[in-house]
Amino acid sequence: MNKIIIAIDGHSSCGKSSTAKGAASRLDYTYIDTGAMYRAVTLYFHNHHISLSNDKEIEEALDAIDIEFRKDKLGKSLTVLNGVSVENEIRKLYIANKVSEVSALPQVRHAMVAQQRKMGQKKGVVMDGRDIGSVVFPDAELKIFMTADPVVRAHRRQAELMEKGDLMSFEDILENLKKRDYLDSTRKESPLIQVPDAEIIDTSHMTLEEQIELVCILADEATAHKLNSADND
Repeated sequence: MNKIIIAIDGHSSCGKSSTAKGAASRLDYTYIDTGAMYRAVTLYFHNHHISLSNDKEIEEALDAIDIEFRKDKLGKSLTVLNGVSVENEIRKLYIANKVSEVSALPQVRHAMVAQQRKMGQKKGVVMDGRDIGSVVFPDAELKIFMTADPVVRAHRRQAELMEKGDLMSFEDILENLKKRDYLDSTRKESPLIQVPDAEIIDTSHMTLEEQIELVCILADEATAHKLNSADND
C-alpha cells in the first residue's frame, strides 16, 4: 500500500482543519477531524449535565456516545453524534470554552484515541488534533506541527464565527485562544507538544492554498521515502 498516515498537530485556529481537509481531498485520503470528536463529547456532556468529577457518569456517558463522519450533498464533512448532525452546534463558542477541560479527562482521551486508531489503521488518512503525532500515531510517516501568531489566529476565528452569525469581540476570542493554548499545553493527559520529527509550518503569513500545497508536497516526499525504504528492506 502506497498511502501513509499524515498527523497534523498544533494550536487552535492556525488552519489545521481547513488544511487537512484540503490536503485529504487532493490526495484522495480520508479526513478525520479529531477536534470535532472532542467537541461532540463536550456537547453530549453539556446537554446531559455530566459532572466532570464523577467517574461513573463519565464512563456511562462515553459508553452512550457514538461519533461518525458523513458527507452532505455538497461533499462537506459532517460530525454526527448518535445519528444526528451536530456540525454547526459544536463550532459555537460555548463548546470552545469547555472542550479543553473535557478533552483533558483521561477517560475521554483513552476512548477517543482508541476510536482514532481504529479509523486510521488502514492508512490513507489525514488526522488533525493536539496529540496525533505524539500519542495517537507516533509512527505516522508524516508529522506536521502547525502554528501561527495568536493575533492572526484570533482574527481568523472571529471571521469564522461571523460567517456563522456569532458575534464575539476580538478581545474575548483572543483571551479564549490563550486560555486554550495554556490548558492544551499543560494538561497531564496527552499535552500539546511539538515532536522532534515534525515538520513545522507557521501559517501566519500563508494562504490556505499555500498551506494545502505544502502539505501535499511533504506527503509526496514522505510516500517516496516509504517506498524507497521498502525497496531497500
